[in-house]
Amino acid sequence: MSDLIAKAASCQQSSQQCSAIRLLLEAVEQDLGGFSVRRFLPSNKLAHIGPFIFFDHLGPAIFPPGKGIDVRPHPHIGLATVTYVFSGEILHRDSLGHVQAIRPDEINWMTAGKGISHSERTPPQLRQQEHVLEALQLWVALPEEEQECEPFFTHYDERALPVVAAKGRKIRVMVGEAYGVKSAVKVHSQTLYIEVDLAAGETLNVPDHVAERAVYVISGRLLMQQTVISVHSMAVLTDAKNIELKALDNTRLVIIGGKPLGKRTVWWNLVSSRKDLIEQAKQDWRNRSFPQVPDEDEYIPVPNKSIDAQEEQ
Repeated sequence: MSDLIAKAASCQQSSQQCSAIRLLLEAVEQDLGGFSVRRFLPSNKLAHIGPFIFFDHLGPAIFPPGKGIDVRPHPHIGLATVTYVFSGEILHRDSLGHVQAIRPDEINWMTAGKGISHSERTPPQLRQQEHVLEALQLWVALPEEEQECEPFFTHYDERALPVVAAKGRKIRVMVGEAYGVKSAVKVHSQTLYIEVDLAAGETLNVPDHVAERAVYVISGRLLMQQTVISVHSMAVLTDAKNIELKALDNTRLVIIGGKPLGKRTVWWNLVSSRKDLIEQAKQDWRNRSFPQVPDEDEYIPVPNKSIDAQEEQ
């Protein structure tokens, strides 16, 4: 019912506009202590786009010398995290023993499965100078049969993320297959994640082959049919074919989508189709029997909130 209400609200303009756009999402700003994050998923209007159940845009944040991010160790189950950096660097440490920096044009993919913990911090050498951090972090739900798989982490450098370039246009296929190329990133279900740079006046057609799609404008502006998609806005698309995007300014955007995987409970950093698995992970994290990040003494405590109060996504 909520999807129908949202769709009706987005159709107050012309029917031509509604043939492409199901919903326009604006960010909820989250203050993470010294920098802000724009959160689009989950929202009170929409729970997921394909398998994507979480979408954060961090920054751009300017840190003076001596400062940076320090996301202390925390647990995950039942999802895969996808981290992509536009500028700056993030150092990932996890309970499997991986220590991996992520830089622009690379992807860190972490499948939590039955349980993994990790921290995300600014590397020591970068803290010595002023620096800018801008990144996207997304969560992908796992199919029910893989929710309790063994956890794993993979770092993909730019060679694994193919680029299709032409005058005024640069397309990087980060996850999935589109525009004649395929990313090397291993996925659990149909998933699409593309970064695009368009010069002002250039156009691009959105891929048609995935079940659900959305376009997010990182910088610049887009025209989609008769609707302007402004910076830091996300357009959730209908199943219309041959949707054309036109850059009104030099524009950077991402396209996400794929096959939806059904309802999930998203509670803190824990995701599952079964609340009992979330309850068990809570208890394991509290009593420190959950997998721990080596050489890290800090951790984020379990929030004091009820799972039953958390709406299923």
